[in-house]
Amino acid sequence: MKNVLLVDDDDQLRDSFENLLVAEGYTVRAASTGEVALRLAKEALPDAVIMDVRMPGMDGLTALRALHELEPRLPVIIMTAYSTTEFAIEATKQGAFDYVMKPFDIPHVLEQLATALEAGRKMRQQVGLNVASDEEQAEQLVGTSRAMQELYKSIGRVAHTDALVLLRGESGTGKELVARALYQHSARSNRPFLIINCVAIPETLLESELFGYERGAFTGAVHRRVGKIEQASGGTVFLDEIGDIPIGVQAKLLRLLQERQIERLGGRETVNVDVRILAATNRNLEEAVAAGRFREDLFYRLNVVSLHLPPLRERGEDVPMLARHCLAAFAREMEVRPPELTQQALALLTGHSWPGNVRELRNLMQQLLIFTQGGVIDAVDVERALAGKGLEGGRFQGSALANTPALMLEEYVRHFLETYREGNIFDAIMDDVGARVVREALRLCEGNRSRTARMLGLSRPTLLAKIDKYGMGKE
Repeated sequence: MKNVLLVDDDDQLRDSFENLLVAEGYTVRAASTGEVALRLAKEALPDAVIMDVRMPGMDGLTALRALHELEPRLPVIIMTAYSTTEFAIEATKQGAFDYVMKPFDIPHVLEQLATALEAGRKMRQQVGLNVASDEEQAEQLVGTSRAMQELYKSIGRVAHTDALVLLRGESGTGKELVARALYQHSARSNRPFLIINCVAIPETLLESELFGYERGAFTGAVHRRVGKIEQASGGTVFLDEIGDIPIGVQAKLLRLLQERQIERLGGRETVNVDVRILAATNRNLEEAVAAGRFREDLFYRLNVVSLHLPPLRERGEDVPMLARHCLAAFAREMEVRPPELTQQALALLTGHSWPGNVRELRNLMQQLLIFTQGGVIDAVDVERALAGKGLEGGRFQGSALANTPALMLEEYVRHFLETYREGNIFDAIMDDVGARVVREALRLCEGNRSRTARMLGLSRPTLLAKIDKYGMGKE
């Protein structure tokens, strides 16, 4: 359960916000002053802090500096009224993870908190290199093949420098883990680390997300906003899927890399920034340059230090170690005994082509663990899982995509379409199916909501929201 420190001198707001966070599944400690907040943080370091800027005694800016002396990677979200926007921006420049305006939108604040908690986890949780699969550290680059040994050496050679690194490889090969390993072994490891998925942010918003904007830059820009690059000052920014950055943003990125300067959207002021850039792509950038989709000067600037991550099919000798590692990690999460893999099962896994690479292997191991619950995984289980089979009676039986189960699903949908008469029928079907999925997952996990959230790939607050939505609280 994530621990949040809430700091605000407004008793009513603090109490109501604390109740909201507790209802969302967080453990909350509250403070009315910066001095009390610092004392509580020294007693037990929280996973994230939400703090007002104007308080009696120690103000939010001073408290922020003191908290970061205690733990520089602690994510702190600043709360501010519109009248204190500049104060909040200054806090962001000094290391605040983000800021929210009062009165704030609750879903937006919860989303920011979840993002901050995940960022804090990724900054603090170490990525192991070439370690045994049964160790406690869940996030590791696993493998003893020659290709992986060369990758480990390259990480060791370049991590302590400030060089820009371009990570290249197919989707699912572990580029984010390599970026985090480079960050954690660098001189900037006690400073912020931000991950920006360039393809996940709409093209119209990407420039403002990266570089920020000035008041009046566009409709709705009622105040200045500091971008992610400025927020990470002194630290490291990982630009994932950089090959998908729009051509218009590439010029600003090139200026950042060459001159370490940016301009906010709608502004004329040049802002000096001190960040290390790590980038990754699964695209063929040479082809993109030839097609005019990617700037040639930016490509050459990015391609100074390039690390290639091998696809899993090229290091089949690592598959057994990876499979056992994934099973052990998921077994710890689900609090079950890790199952054994027979030699025949390992042979099937090793011989698979793995088009989805390590991500596909991880998903398959999680699926196998869920349906074996600590038993022995044999070749039949692996064969059916690789073929996309479903389960009955706790083991793989039949197909979830063909034959009887698919016909049953089609019959269910047909019946729903024929009998439902009012409202949004699509949402009604999705809610009905969603409720059944959540209920069955809770049953398999014996009511343990943390395990259920992990099984479904949801955050715990999201699962709790669905349980409330589907009226399962009493169940």
